[in-house]
Amino acid sequence: MRLPQWLLLTAFIAAIVLLWSLRELLLLIFAAVVLAMALCTLVGILRERRPMQRPLALLLCILGLLLLVAGAAGVVVPPFLEEFALLLQKLPEAGQTLVRLGLGWIDSISEAIYGADAFPDLDQLGLNGPRQLVPDSSSLAAGVGSGLLGLLGLAGNLGNGVLRLLFVVAVALMISIQPQAYRNVGLQLIPSFYRRRGRRILDQCGAALSSWMVGVLISSLAVFVLCSIALTLLGVKLVLANALLAGLLNVIPNVGPTMSTIFPMAVALLDAPWKAAAVLGAYVVIQNIESYVITPSVMHHQVKLLPGLTLAAQFLFTLLFGPLGLLMALPLAVVLQVIIREVVIHDVLDRWKRLEPVR
Repeated sequence: MRLPQWLLLTAFIAAIVLLWSLRELLLLIFAAVVLAMALCTLVGILRERRPMQRPLALLLCILGLLLLVAGAAGVVVPPFLEEFALLLQKLPEAGQTLVRLGLGWIDSISEAIYGADAFPDLDQLGLNGPRQLVPDSSSLAAGVGSGLLGLLGLAGNLGNGVLRLLFVVAVALMISIQPQAYRNVGLQLIPSFYRRRGRRILDQCGAALSSWMVGVLISSLAVFVLCSIALTLLGVKLVLANALLAGLLNVIPNVGPTMSTIFPMAVALLDAPWKAAAVLGAYVVIQNIESYVITPSVMHHQVKLLPGLTLAAQFLFTLLFGPLGLLMALPLAVVLQVIIREVVIHDVLDRWKRLEPVR
């Protein structure tokens, strides 16, 4: 290789290393672009029905979204705070009852198999009466110190998350005000001979992201309806709030559905332990239906994304980018699918001519 080729290779490797070091920032910018796409879609729908200036339409869409979020928070948050406070009061008693019940089953089984004297009973374990434990000063100081460190770490992580969220929202609003200007800036980074083709590819990426958003909305609505039916049949309180929370958290892959089971199980535990187990079983069935039937069918119909690729993308981007990669796995997979199909396959691989064998 000649010197210019070595310099070009070195610059390419340096660019890859630089992009990898900035991967978190680039992922936040991509999240802002996805949010801006959603806002631009709402603005376009509003301007088609009521002609108006773009800033005014954007302001109306933002106000509508804020009212929607405030209404959802008003439905979900106050009842959960009340039920959670009641749960905290009854949780020690319920936990002790569950432990005693489990140990009673174990004791009965051990007596049937090994005899009555094989294991100590509950009185010997000290679970039938209060235990007086007096911690010494050193252990108490260590516990207080570790608790303060944990609170400081939690506050730092929460503040970091809030700053990232504000950054994403600010960039999304800037892009939403002048989307064509930012699009032209992105096109200028593409070589001149490929800009017309790059414009069409960007349009296809935007259409794919819009279709993905519609698919997520359909999947969340299906989860909301199924959870409402299940909780109503089980007689669990706060059906609307729990079902709405399940539909909202369904946007977060894998983690969101798991988090959505905590609050309905807590509410059901206040009535009877079997209701909490029934809620867990119902949510497991609903999430399996959503993961293996609803979402793959909707995504395959909307963006032609295969279920296996969806799962592989979630695993890969979680390993590469952490929790934010899991949250943005599906939109990243949708955009990468369009880029690979149009650039790598259509523009590179399909243009290779098959070499005839030399005779």
